[in-house]
Amino acid sequence: MAGTGSLLDEVRQVARGWRWTRRPLVPRSAEPWLADPEPREFPTAWARTPAAKAVREGLLRFGFRPLVWNETEPSVEGVDNLESVRPPVIFVANHASHVDTPLFLCSLPKRWRQRTAVAAAADYFFDVWWRAAATALVFNTFPIERTGGKRATVTARQLITEGWNILVFPEGTRSKDGWVGRWRHGAARLATEYRVPVVPVAIRGTYAAMPRGRSWPNKGRMPVSVRFGRALSPADGEDFGSLSRRLQQELARLWDEDATNWYASLRRDAEGHTPSVAGPQAARWRRVWESSRPLPRTGRRKVWR
Repeated sequence: MAGTGSLLDEVRQVARGWRWTRRPLVPRSAEPWLADPEPREFPTAWARTPAAKAVREGLLRFGFRPLVWNETEPSVEGVDNLESVRPPVIFVANHASHVDTPLFLCSLPKRWRQRTAVAAAADYFFDVWWRAAATALVFNTFPIERTGGKRATVTARQLITEGWNILVFPEGTRSKDGWVGRWRHGAARLATEYRVPVVPVAIRGTYAAMPRGRSWPNKGRMPVSVRFGRALSPADGEDFGSLSRRLQQELARLWDEDATNWYASLRRDAEGHTPSVAGPQAARWRRVWESSRPLPRTGRRKVWR
């Protein structure tokens, strides 16, 4: 019996010291002096393998495209601007709705879509494994830190060197009122560092179709538009701030072109009268009301008899 008792004592001692689940090795009294743990990035390289690319193409082509085109009335313009540029490129677009990403990807020609990855907020889309895996597979997303820092663009840099195009939403989050918010310069930094062209993309109508807070588009097949602009390349000696300002100006001109016409937008741009994409300087309800207006329909109206 004595031997049994000593054996049980040893088992209990081992159990107390064993790392059950994720028990830390450091005593609690020493935890305040520990360095912050290095954040771990969710792996997404598997989502760019041939098998994953084939699955994603099927989901986008036969799932999301019919869904988005059925629930909204998309208009896609400027795709011919991609014919004069060679990948890799950085696509820069405004962001107002969860429908922006599938709408953008399904608007791209197949050869561009299959080589385009999407930057997604690490603290939102990659906070739990199932959401991270789903978005990585369906939209070829990779995590990016919205707070910036050295780790913010590690994967983006690797993708560019491997010849992948990337889509970046410089606002970092969906607009709360439908207008373009604070503009971050990460895309311009990457473009000037790697000397790659940047393609501005104006997305309009998605806030009215599916604003922040909704999980499904509004009824009525509201018109939405995607307009690709001409690629902007960093000039010799140009810093990222200058390129970023040029991108913002061209995005504003694309908005104006989409709302009016090509000639009118160029004329206002030359005169310095391009309407601001930041929206009217008014109360929030007025800004939301203005951006919630559906876009005019471009197709032929049906005649009921």
